[in-house]
Amino acid sequence: MAEEHKNFREVKAPIKDVAGVILAGGKSRRFGSNKAFADIDGRPLIDRVISVLRPIFDELLIITNTPDEYAFLELPMHEDLIKGLGPIGGIYTGLEKIRNPRGFFVACDMPFLNEKLIQHLAGLSEGFEAVVPKIDWKMEPLHAVYSKGCIPTIKDLIDAGECMINRFFQRTQVRFLSEDEIKIYDPLLRSFYNINKPDELKALLNGEGL
Repeated sequence: MAEEHKNFREVKAPIKDVAGVILAGGKSRRFGSNKAFADIDGRPLIDRVISVLRPIFDELLIITNTPDEYAFLELPMHEDLIKGLGPIGGIYTGLEKIRNPRGFFVACDMPFLNEKLIQHLAGLSEGFEAVVPKIDWKMEPLHAVYSKGCIPTIKDLIDAGECMINRFFQRTQVRFLSEDEIKIYDPLLRSFYNINKPDELKALLNGEGL
């Protein structure tokens, strides 16, 4: 194993000090309907996400501004404390609401979550405020771990009207995962596949995204 990977460790589930937080606040404009409920193999997409996270985290919750839509999932739900901010608002709300000191935050439209990669992310946060996958120049802020220590910096950015999550990464201690590191657990990088349009769902159901 390469020298840079020698300290890898797999965290066995369930993880006691990290919460799982599903962000279901997107408006799904390109999809045309709420993609969290897109049917994949006879079940809603968000249920597929939950089925991966539930064995990993003792604490699991949903951030949504339409909680009635998700009541059938029987999970704790919270509306954005400050609405209209996009992902950074969901992360801020989740960090304020979780009991645990850290949370793994994920979008509700990722059908190929990888349990081992998530466990690895959750086990890497010592000495960092956030742990974020990064492939080339592209970061994956909605498949990442954040600590409650991020709250003051995020709130400062919100108050300043700077609501792009990349601005937050410039102001805090972040542990970025390289593509090589990610591929140890997810060789095809399927964890970051998400559905934005109906034709993407059609391709998935036809096996093109599998």
